[in-house]
Amino acid sequence: MLRLVAGRIVSSIGTLLFVGLALFALTRSGPGSPARIVLGADATAEQITQFEQSHGLDRPFLSQYAAWLGDVMRGDFGRSFVTGRDVATEIVSALPVTLSIVVFAFLIALVFGLGIGVLAALKPGGVFDRVSRFASVLGLSIPAFWLGIVLIRFLAVDLRLLPPGGYFPLSAGLSLHLQSILMPSLSLAVYYIAVLARMTQASLQETLRGDYVRTARAMGLSSRQVVFYALVNALPPVVNLAALSFGYMFGWALIIEQVFNIPGLSRALLNAISQRDFLLLQGIVFLFTAIFVFANLGADLINRVLDPRQRAAA
Repeated sequence: MLRLVAGRIVSSIGTLLFVGLALFALTRSGPGSPARIVLGADATAEQITQFEQSHGLDRPFLSQYAAWLGDVMRGDFGRSFVTGRDVATEIVSALPVTLSIVVFAFLIALVFGLGIGVLAALKPGGVFDRVSRFASVLGLSIPAFWLGIVLIRFLAVDLRLLPPGGYFPLSAGLSLHLQSILMPSLSLAVYYIAVLARMTQASLQETLRGDYVRTARAMGLSSRQVVFYALVNALPPVVNLAALSFGYMFGWALIIEQVFNIPGLSRALLNAISQRDFLLLQGIVFLFTAIFVFANLGADLINRVLDPRQRAAA
């Protein structure tokens, strides 16, 4: 078991290294030099050369990558070429905003997705099953940014129940914080509620048709016990999908933050792209990749606890 876990960790680190190399190459594949942006159009060739030398941009590509990777391993993402500010500090200041929206949206998706999927699986063909199928199709079809605009129109403008945009940190009070992230989180969660509900329903229905479930019922186990054990065996594919959903949510959160004018990582990322701020862009995308990779690693480890077959194979 420990050897298998260690292998998955090494594989995850290898994925991060490969993505980091590809990201490093892509950010430097465009024409021009960041020195031209920082120094302006009137900069002389000597000034540009001096800037590149002082920031290590004149070194070979692999040498630059190795130096950057070594700094990242120590938690140092460098200093922005454009603003001169520490990249890690900029990311840390914006990350809690995006993280609060994504975590809240993930919890909403997890609770409602699993709940709807289980209820629909227990009574296939019933009224709740048909309604949940229709609602899932709607949830999968509605773009998150459009749903955000609709929520602003009705909940903020018409009913005036929630602020139309902006962000209040937790230090401003729990009520204000939840009000500011509720609509963004709902906009982000609806699609994943539908995805998790459909997967949970399909997996649980397949498990309930298994021979061991019929045997458990024949042995006199209560319906609650049978459903509990069937749900545990049905969870591995749901856990994998939930891990993927958590990673994808960070990508969609960048759009949702723009809709609700929230100063999260999206603003920092757009500024980095427009200013060709290599180090800030690399830091944000590398962070998203790390979250995605380690979310999947966590799902693998959880599934080894849930599925005895995987434990036996380990």
